[in-house]
Amino acid sequence: MANKIKVIISDDQQEVRVPTGIRLLLRRACTAVLAQEKFKDPAEISVRFVDHDEIRYLNAQHRNKDDVTDVLSFPLGENGHYDTNLSTGAKVLGDIVIDLPRAAEQARLYGHTLQRELAFLTVHSMLHLLGYNHEQSGIDSVRMREKEEAVLAQLGLPRGHSYILEE
Repeated sequence: MANKIKVIISDDQQEVRVPTGIRLLLRRACTAVLAQEKFKDPAEISVRFVDHDEIRYLNAQHRNKDDVTDVLSFPLGENGHYDTNLSTGAKVLGDIVIDLPRAAEQARLYGHTLQRELAFLTVHSMLHLLGYNHEQSGIDSVRMREKEEAVLAQLGLPRGHSYILEE
């Protein structure tokens, strides 16, 4: 039996409608990362959709970068140790904040669906919540990208996969 994984998803922006099925897809993405990484405990993750202004504010507050970005990860654990929700026993992994309008822009730019873009951003952030960091070395970046692509392929959303039909 799979471990209990709770993904709390909130939409705090007004610009882009959250597509049908996205909540299920993001839950599947979180679950797939935890399975790939052999994370055995019940887990809780928060995913929040925001707009450019909110993500810029959070990026400035927490990373001293006064820029819009596509996703921010706020891990609540360190070195594999996480706080436990005393009422559920779940490990609280942290928060994922996605700029939904930016994700929609990037999906158009890269020629794939918003679903694939949101799955990628979620998988990427989940790896950060589990302690991966691509900003320290090239090899860490390559290793993280390989893990991302493995999960996305498992979800049926491999690199270069597009639902856009050629005219």
